[in-house]
Amino acid sequence: MGADFSLRNRFERGLAAPICLTWELTYACNLACTHCLSSSGRRDPMELSTKEAKDLIDEIAAMQIFYINIGGGEPMIRRDFFELIEHAVKQKVGVKFSTNGTRIDEEAARRLAAIDYLDIQISIDGADAQTSDRIRGAGSYDQARRAMDNLQAADFGQFKISVVMTRESIEQLDEFETLAQHYGAELRLTRLRPSGRGVDVWEELHPTREQNRRLYQWLLARPNVLTGDSFFHLSALGDPLEGLNLCGAGRVVCLIDPVGEVYACPFVIHDEFKAGNVRDAGFAQVWTASELFRSLREPGNPGACGSCGSYDACRGGCMAAKFFTGLEMSDPDPECVFGHGEVALEKKRLTIRPTPSPDHSKRVAVAITSR
Repeated sequence: MGADFSLRNRFERGLAAPICLTWELTYACNLACTHCLSSSGRRDPMELSTKEAKDLIDEIAAMQIFYINIGGGEPMIRRDFFELIEHAVKQKVGVKFSTNGTRIDEEAARRLAAIDYLDIQISIDGADAQTSDRIRGAGSYDQARRAMDNLQAADFGQFKISVVMTRESIEQLDEFETLAQHYGAELRLTRLRPSGRGVDVWEELHPTREQNRRLYQWLLARPNVLTGDSFFHLSALGDPLEGLNLCGAGRVVCLIDPVGEVYACPFVIHDEFKAGNVRDAGFAQVWTASELFRSLREPGNPGACGSCGSYDACRGGCMAAKFFTGLEMSDPDPECVFGHGEVALEKKRLTIRPTPSPDHSKRVAVAITSR
């Protein structure tokens, strides 16, 4: 299980192109999820034009990046959404996009089913409407289920159900598994990070240490459940979970935001982790020449974790989780399975936490509509 050390060491030094490139198409969103990592809601008037977006896709294809993760905001809000993903597929760049499902009516489902090399993740945050809607807004769960029904009716094939693990949703693991089986879908679990609006709700929503231990055992028994390396900090408990089990920021992953800014990781949308803008010299130049990325590819300092016998398993945990809780990069992960992060946090309670940037949250209540 997990990647061998030689492969992991190679990835730590960075690759010629990212394995996982996330591209937030827009900050516009018709929901207002309390934990939104990009603080989405309002469209940024400076977001990449259709031509700029297509040029970026062409550059991605030239770099032989075989697929991209598209998100937002809600990517389907962009009027050129289908034009862009169809262009990507034409250029032999596969697309995996995350959506709240509100725009997948019967017609959209049929159109999506007709596109090759397309993977869809529909996000919910509870196995029932009561749990999920507390995070995503009233009516959002039913809209997501309707999208799943429409994709199934359109013979789309296997899609993914994506769930952020919160203190409530983590108690519904078996129910999520049953839901995925009902649709013949893959289940994908991700970690709650204190990024974006998640900064404000992290303390009340992040799983307890006991819940994380149960999650670890549940995942070990289900290697087919996808995690996107979200929980590599839990590998310190014993056998490594599936995946690279390291922070890939600037090494094998990065984020392009709607206005072309490149960040080291989808979970650290902050000026301190901004590597450049694709409008200046193109994405390839940012990936290969950014001073930030070069520094991240240098051998890491284990810091306070150096004396822990489990450092090689968890590599000190998540950079974003540390940064947005006010910890230093050399501190333990705030959800360290041995409690070292909790001790570090307690010592720094008076530290002013960094403010995620930018913030595109809507200032008014959000109404959920299908189109």
